[in-house]
Amino acid sequence: MDNNINKFKKTKYTCYFSYLAMSSVFSLPPLLFVTFKETYGISYTLLGTLIAVNFCTQLTIDLIFSFFSRHFNIHKCVKIMPLLTTLGLLIYALIPTFFPQAAYAGLLLGTVIFSVSAGLSEVLLSPLVAALPSDNPERDMSTLHSLYAYGVLTVVVISSLFLKIFGSGNWMYLTIFWALVPLICFVLYNIVPLPEMNLSHSANSKSKSSQKFGLALCVMCIFLGSAAENTMTNWISGFMENALKIPKAVGDILGMAAFAVLLGLTRTAYAKYGKNISTVLLGGMIGASFCYVTVGFSSNPIISIIACVLTGIFTSMLWPGTLIMMEENFPNIGVAAYALMAAGGDFGASVAPQMMGIIVDSVSASSWAAELSTTLAMTPDQIGMKTGMLISAIFPILGTFLLIYIKKYFKKRKGII
Repeated sequence: MDNNINKFKKTKYTCYFSYLAMSSVFSLPPLLFVTFKETYGISYTLLGTLIAVNFCTQLTIDLIFSFFSRHFNIHKCVKIMPLLTTLGLLIYALIPTFFPQAAYAGLLLGTVIFSVSAGLSEVLLSPLVAALPSDNPERDMSTLHSLYAYGVLTVVVISSLFLKIFGSGNWMYLTIFWALVPLICFVLYNIVPLPEMNLSHSANSKSKSSQKFGLALCVMCIFLGSAAENTMTNWISGFMENALKIPKAVGDILGMAAFAVLLGLTRTAYAKYGKNISTVLLGGMIGASFCYVTVGFSSNPIISIIACVLTGIFTSMLWPGTLIMMEENFPNIGVAAYALMAAGGDFGASVAPQMMGIIVDSVSASSWAAELSTTLAMTPDQIGMKTGMLISAIFPILGTFLLIYIKKYFKKRKGII
């Protein structure tokens, strides 16, 4: 056993580094949204569409690989995954730079390509780590998922410093830098041994029929939780800069980086000490609701910053915690169920940020926002941002009521399902 663990130790660290490298796909684009709006005149609605395309592409890959994984060479897919990240980010940087009239088309094409890679990592990295010999597989899996937040922190800090020093006009060089990092993963995956993986597990038909309603509740929960997390993740940078008028570098570090730190630390803490996941999820939904409402109504920038950042704590377990809740109530659930959960999470992560972009554009351009701006001494853009945050509170609020019902439902069904 020890020999096998040592044999695959480098493979495990390669997976960890790969998860860190993938963070650029999620955290870099939101940092550049204001730059794209100012440089290329791209609306917030279209920028929100990029987020929707990102997660809808991942959703498609999730479902394809979960149901038809036997038709693919899994090891080759793992090895090619980093190359797709590099290709997507290069297109994302180069087409707008050399063909500014086609800037949005380049951003859209690049997003689709690196989102395919993100979808592959979502489907393949967890089972890859699970397949590795280990004396503590739960710790390894928790470490893998915690690294997303720490990767976001790394990308935000380095990117913010770069943009502060060299200016937002040089954003394409920053993107090219992050595009080159996954090439290290490509080299490593072609050196380290890869274990055999079985992605075809599924529950029996009797079990499926008895689990259908409970699973639907879990899918609804992960949808709302993902929406609550990813709205703030994708818009905290733009909100800090436009709504609170905080310098970009300061806002990104105080906001997005701090959000990521709290997200990662909370997940790490739960992996070590956590229990009673349904209660944790309920507290997370309630806390996130309070944070969004506070951000929407508060005129104090310090209170708004604190509320934005604390959302990282409250939303940290909403996605992974819903998976844990599902596993506790349906012990031998099949991979198709994980596909549905991933689909629900990705759908929430695409719909909610897109909705935020539409609200910001619509409210900012409205006559009542122009009138209200004089009264409140705020710009229409600021009113639009705050309105978007306030309306986005609907996701964790609905999640709160859903989890109250879920707790009662699973308590009643305990020992029956």
